[in-house]
This record gives sequence, structure tokens and C-alpha cells, in this order.
Amino acid sequence: MGPMIVGKMMLDTEKKSVALETVMSEKEFEGRKLCLLKAEGPAATVGRPADALEKIFAENKPDIIIMVDAALKLEGEDTGSIAQGFGAAIGGIGTERFQIEEVATKYNIPIYAIVIKQSIKEAITLMKKEIADSSDIVSSQVYDIIKGNTKTGQCALVIGVGNTLGVSQ
Repeated sequence: MGPMIVGKMMLDTEKKSVALETVMSEKEFEGRKLCLLKAEGPAATVGRPADALEKIFAENKPDIIIMVDAALKLEGEDTGSIAQGFGAAIGGIGTERFQIEEVATKYNIPIYAIVIKQSIKEAITLMKKEIADSSDIVSSQVYDIIKGNTKTGQCALVIGVGNTLGVSQ
């Protein structure tokens, strides 16, 4: 989900490689600069978002970071339901989460997270309609977070976390 949402935001922008199998682009939104980051698609990869942060911070110091990812749902939760929170939304063994939060803490930058709920089976099979349908809502929430937490002239980094299989940019 993360790569799909950020990939849509990247349409009609120039993409550049910033880390192994990881691309970034920039665009303007209501007077704010957006740095958009995701794994390079449409190959099956999750990229290296933590490694890309070093290059991004060398050129642009974002005022906020927003991470979009899928998350495992609990029993009774609906597929495609959305949750917002704070901190690095990224799975795995924790190394990249640590690296991202270390950089954010060093520069005193808040991290906002949006996750789309799914089961383990849904995570490894074709995307269900309920999950895909939540992408417009999540995109709207990303823009709301940007508007509510940055001012004109500031920069927001949006990271689409996850496997980008079948999702180009």
C-alpha cells in the first residue's frame, strides 16, 4: 500500500535514485515542498528507505516525516481499515526503524504514521478491493497531515513503505 500511494503522488515528477532500489521525487503542494520516497518499482523490492534518508537530509531537511505502510489487523478488525499514529511505520527486524527514528530524533523531526490493516494471508496474495479502495482515503489523510503540521515554505518527507511489486512510480 505504501508504494502504491506514494507512487500515485509521484506521477508526472522526475524520479532519481537515492539508495539501492529506492527512488525519490519532489513536488509542490500548497506552497510546501514534498519529498516522496519509495522502493523502485515495478520489481519486487522494499528498497532501502533508511539509507536514503542520509542523502535526503544532505539536500533537504524535512520538517515532518510521514510513513505509509500496511499492518497486520487484529481479529475483528476490517480489512482495509486505517489507523494513524506516531513513529516509524516499518516492519522487519527493526534495524531500519531504528535508523529512521535515530535521524528524526537527531534533527527533532516528528514522524507520523498511517497504516492500512490486512491479514497475513492478504499480505502475501493479490490485493483485495477493500485494501485498494482505501488508497484515496489514505492519500487525503497524508495531505491533511501535511497541511495541519507544516507551514508554507516548509518540507514534508512522505515515505511509502513496503514491497513495490507491480507498482511503478
